[in-house]
Amino acid sequence: MQKLRSATRPTAASLEVRKLRARCRGFTLIELLVVVAIIGILSAIAIPQFAEYRDRAMRAAVEGDARNAASSQEAYYIDNVTYASDCASLPGYASSENVSCTATGTLSAFTITTTHAISGYSCNWVSNPGSENMTCS
Repeated sequence: MQKLRSATRPTAASLEVRKLRARCRGFTLIELLVVVAIIGILSAIAIPQFAEYRDRAMRAAVEGDARNAASSQEAYYIDNVTYASDCASLPGYASSENVSCTATGTLSAFTITTTHAISGYSCNWVSNPGSENMTCS
């Protein structure tokens, strides 16, 4: 009986292993599911907000480019006594990323159209005195 008792006694190594297991416990399944649920809720809120922020930035770029091109048309007119027929010849005008600009000009009037390549949002600037110059859609 003495031999059997000494064989079942824990050794120093097995006690050390038990201590390590007690200290190095992992997360339970419930804890992991709670974390995944929280991340899911946060991403469900953040993704639509990010998309709206991105759309507003694209609209602002198109509207800003239309205003800048219209100002450049007036500067072109002062130098040449006519309006430019393309955006490339406008002095000081630089288009934003993914925004295209087209211009038509005559001796007395001009039209600017800016369009964003990704969103499709566009603005038209028409040099009609007494009416709204810029319309966007």
